[in-house]
Amino acid sequence: MEGWNHTAQSIVSNIKNNEISAEEITKNALDRLDKVNPSINAVVDRFDDEALFEAKQIDLKINSGEAVGVLAGVPVTVKVNVDQIGRATTNGLKLQKNNIALEDNPVVANLRKAGAIIIGRTNTPAFSLRWFTRNSLHGHTKNPLNSTTTPGGSSGGAAASVAAGIGAIGHGTDIAGSIRYPAYACGVHGLRPSFGRIPAHNRSGPDRYIGAQLTAVSGPIARSIGDLRLALMAMSQPNFCDPWYVNMPLNGSDVPKRVAVCVSPDGMEVDLRIKTEIVKAAAKIENSGWQVEEVELPPLRAAMKNQLSLWMAEMKHGSAGALEEEGDRDAILVYDRLKHYCKTNCPSDVMEVLKTKATLTRDWRRFLNDYPVILCPTSGQLPFPDLLDVNVRSDFDKIIEAQVPQIGLPFMGMPCLSVTTGQVDAVPVGVQLISRHYREDLLLDIGEIIGQDVSAVTPKF
Repeated sequence: MEGWNHTAQSIVSNIKNNEISAEEITKNALDRLDKVNPSINAVVDRFDDEALFEAKQIDLKINSGEAVGVLAGVPVTVKVNVDQIGRATTNGLKLQKNNIALEDNPVVANLRKAGAIIIGRTNTPAFSLRWFTRNSLHGHTKNPLNSTTTPGGSSGGAAASVAAGIGAIGHGTDIAGSIRYPAYACGVHGLRPSFGRIPAHNRSGPDRYIGAQLTAVSGPIARSIGDLRLALMAMSQPNFCDPWYVNMPLNGSDVPKRVAVCVSPDGMEVDLRIKTEIVKAAAKIENSGWQVEEVELPPLRAAMKNQLSLWMAEMKHGSAGALEEEGDRDAILVYDRLKHYCKTNCPSDVMEVLKTKATLTRDWRRFLNDYPVILCPTSGQLPFPDLLDVNVRSDFDKIIEAQVPQIGLPFMGMPCLSVTTGQVDAVPVGVQLISRHYREDLLLDIGEIIGQDVSAVTPKF
């Protein structure tokens, strides 16, 4: 059994039924890592002996009749911006190459409790700042489907590793599309959970400022929607060291079966090929018994503007000095360009942004009361050519226009799901779903409808 092309669900079933051992699955994953990672540089830290030891412990538990978790024996990866005991929480920075974690971030601890086998840590751009993945410490991550196309960012290593079959599930984080966009670019699925759904906290550094606290989340990337569901169950277990964590049921009550469709949110420019995928997805949803209606969405550009203002205020206050000291050319250039999209210069500006957050969140909640699920673009353009953001300024402006849904939606804290729908013109394409707070179950249900006949991604090796 080659583990790379099997789902986490099938791996768990086979291990629990003694059809294969967790140790064998882990060896397969490490062999896959050996084979493909030199070409893509998705995994930047590995620990074979530790992973094999943990796999053997899973096998011993099963053989002795002990209960095992929902991810028993499943190879997973963890992004380098979260704490993992004994490993450096680098966030792609030379400045943090010796920032060794003394305990696991809650999301990592939850993966372990579920029986997942962590086989490596995945790359991110410096400061997790971009939709492209390159830094001065760990190097450049490539898209396993097309090396000329970005693997996305900031969880580019996570998505590339999943698409290449290194692990069945990749942990990512999302503050402005950092789970959804890499999944989109690599032809897999990515779930940004509701704010407060998955507990997370890094003891290796100080608490982040209010912008990141209110908008950044951890979540899973996977090749199947079913695996996202399994990963969400594992990652969302209670841990109250995260003050924003809310222990909510994973499945909610029945809702009106109504889906709002918007092919060009807030008038953003959207490639015709993406619009076609949205229309196809809407037809699948309607054929499954849901009412589908094309409508205008609540303000999204205003959310994007305010999200950028909050994000840049945090960067200015907490990371401007580190940016200069790190000296990563990509990060410095992108930060400088992003500053032009917001004017957050003093505490009163931040207060206005937080006031607007309440207003916009209320507007979106009212809308989602009428339409429990929204179908819209993941991005306005097909996956970008790699490193486009450090090209000319006009290219950067086009990127920002395409990423309105990526940047704006985290401002309100709703869950979002990036669903791959296949490939067009040799690059991945997909759609995005949005739902009410803590209704990831609706996203996953609709995601399964959209993705039911979509072929699995095939890496170029």
